[in-house]
Amino acid sequence: MKKTIVFLSLITLIFSCKKAENSSLMQGKVENEQIAIVSKVPGKIVQILVKEGDFVNKGDTLAILDIPEVDAKKSQAEGAVVSAKAQYLMALKGATDNQIKQLEAKKSGLKEQYEFAQKSLKRLSNMLKDSLVSQQMFDETFAKYQGAQAQYNAVLAELDDAKKGARIEQQTMALGQQERAYGALQEVETANKERFVIAPQDMSIETITLNLGELALPGYTLFNGYINNSTYFRFTLQESQLKGFKKGQEITVTIPNSNKKINGKISLIKQLGAYGNIATAYPDYELQESLYEIRVSPLDYKETKDLITKTTVTLAL
Repeated sequence: MKKTIVFLSLITLIFSCKKAENSSLMQGKVENEQIAIVSKVPGKIVQILVKEGDFVNKGDTLAILDIPEVDAKKSQAEGAVVSAKAQYLMALKGATDNQIKQLEAKKSGLKEQYEFAQKSLKRLSNMLKDSLVSQQMFDETFAKYQGAQAQYNAVLAELDDAKKGARIEQQTMALGQQERAYGALQEVETANKERFVIAPQDMSIETITLNLGELALPGYTLFNGYINNSTYFRFTLQESQLKGFKKGQEITVTIPNSNKKINGKISLIKQLGAYGNIATAYPDYELQESLYEIRVSPLDYKETKDLITKTTVTLAL
């Protein structure tokens, strides 16, 4: 019984010493800003050009997708552009040279008919005055004259339209169809670029979620990683411990596993809404007190390049 009491007393003493030691140090974690890279179009992964742990630069290709639907749509769009361009040029230019020649020949024939009808009407008009022809014959000749005149005027208008091109409304409509075809082609070319999964900025690859041959759906995360030069230290403290800390204050953070000290500056102090966000080990907080997060950004990011995310750091109170 006495041995048990002594053992319990020893445990209590050790725990009290540990608690006293922790009360003078605030423990936190090494953190990095995370980034997720998603696919914009559905496609099968045919190439993965990086592996977990790699560092990549902005613009590097991480993976290539196979998107057969885009290839088919590109051929259709290119055909539509050729057709719409030809339609617009036809509306702009008007009739062909052969069509113009045919209309010129038609104009010459109708002009002769019109001039002959005009001469015939003039002769019959004089003969009618002398009662040499009947009124019926004169009326028939006048009707032929009017028909020849109408046909001649019609071919003149047709030839004028052929030389000038289509109406402005038709030209505008053809131009609109051409622009629409170009827009469809541009849309397909944009989608075609999405087969290449590109790094949006300098980062390290932490996780690759899919393997070769698997289907990447739109919005699905393909790569998780950490943004370069985004390391910071996160500490959790209660309201009563806020005294002595302020935003912009320079402080020193210690890395226990290497005894390395890193100078930093407090970049953020914010209230935490849940105990699940606590970063400090051995938390012993009063429930009635609010919890706060202190974020410390290093003054020189080169000093943090070898730090491992989620490892422990300390800060003297």
